[in-house]
Amino acid sequence: MQISQLTFIPVSAPLPEGGAYGMAKSLATARQSTIVRMVLENGIEGYGEAWGIPGVNLAYLPLLQSYLLGSDVLDVEQVFAQCLARHYHFGIQGQFMACLSGIDIAAKDAAGKLLGVPVHRLIGGKRWDRVHVYASGGYITADPERDFEPQIASIAEAGHQAVKIKIGLSPASDEARIRLARRMLGEAVDLMVDINANYTVDLARESIARMAPYRPGWIEEPLMPQDVAGYEQLQRWSPVPIATGEALYGGHDFKQLLDRRAVDVLQPDLTLCGGFWQGRVIATLAALHHVRLSPHVWGSGIGLAAAVHFVAALPSLPHAGNVPKPPLVEYDVGLNPLREVILREPIRVVAGTIAVSDAPGLGIEIDWDAVERHALH
Repeated sequence: MQISQLTFIPVSAPLPEGGAYGMAKSLATARQSTIVRMVLENGIEGYGEAWGIPGVNLAYLPLLQSYLLGSDVLDVEQVFAQCLARHYHFGIQGQFMACLSGIDIAAKDAAGKLLGVPVHRLIGGKRWDRVHVYASGGYITADPERDFEPQIASIAEAGHQAVKIKIGLSPASDEARIRLARRMLGEAVDLMVDINANYTVDLARESIARMAPYRPGWIEEPLMPQDVAGYEQLQRWSPVPIATGEALYGGHDFKQLLDRRAVDVLQPDLTLCGGFWQGRVIATLAALHHVRLSPHVWGSGIGLAAAVHFVAALPSLPHAGNVPKPPLVEYDVGLNPLREVILREPIRVVAGTIAVSDAPGLGIEIDWDAVERHALH
C-alpha cells in the first residue's frame, strides 16, 4: 500500500512561569516535539514522533517526501537505507536520523493498521503483556534544594517501585539528593540517577564513590556520549552499572560502545535513534553482548506508545522463566501536556506497569483538537 501523504506537525507546550525544569546542564521552559502524520492511499493513517527542534525537522521534510511518497509502507526500511547511502554527508547524528525515526514509527503504526496487527507483532512478537516502567523525575529546577523533596514525595505517593532522579550539580549535591530520595522512597525501590553528561571522568568517579552506599541501580550518562574510551575506563572501575545511549543514533553508535564493553545498560530513544528500524538492530546488539536495554522516553504520548511496543517485543534472553530484572520503559512524571492531552486515551501506569495494546498499530488515537492547540504556526 503506497504512502500518499507525509506531513510534520511541530508542537510545543510552554511551561508555566517559574516552572522550568530539567537537568544539570540546562532547564526546559517548554516541552516540544514533531508529530509525523502518514496517510496511505486507502486512507489509513499512521503517527510517529521525531525528536529535536521542530523547525529543523521541517526543513528536511521536502527531501524526505521525495523518497517516501509513492513508496510502499512495507518497504520504508529499504527507502531509509537509500536515504542514508545517498546523503551520508548530512551525518546520521542529528535531525536527519530523527526525522527518519518519526517516519518509521508512523509507518509501523500504519502498517499495523493495514494488516490488522499491533506493532509488537511486526517487530518480533509479544513477550510481555505488561511492561515495567520507572518514574523519571526529581528534576533540577531554578531552586533545586527547595523543589527536590516535593517531587520525591509525589513519586512516593504514587507508589512507583522504580525511580530515576536528576543529579550532576556536584558530587556533594549528588550524595545529598540520592540520600534524601533513598530515605523517602525506601530500601525496596530501584533508584537510578542521571548526570546528563555533565562530568569529567574524575568527577564521575567521585560522585559514584559517594553514592554507592545508597545502591543506585545505574549511573546514567556520566560523560559526554562520544567519549567511548572514557566510558570504558569508568565501566571497568565502577561498582554501579553504567547506562547511556539517549543521544546516540543508529546501530553504529551503539556498536562502538559494545565493542569496547563500555556500558551495562543501553538507552536508545526510538524518536531519534532510527525508530523501530534501528531499534531492532540495537536490541540485537544488546542481546549478543548480554547487555540490558531500557529505552529513553522524553517526548509525547506517541513516543511513549512506541517504547511500550518496543519493550513488549524484547526477548528475555538470556533469561527464561525467571527474569531477575524486566526491561524498563522510562515514564517522565514532569509536567508535560504532550504526554497525555494529545491522546484521546492517555497511556496510564498501574502498579508500576503499562498494559501492552493489542489493537492494530500503536493502539493510540490522536486528539487533533489538542494537537491544534499546541501546534506551532
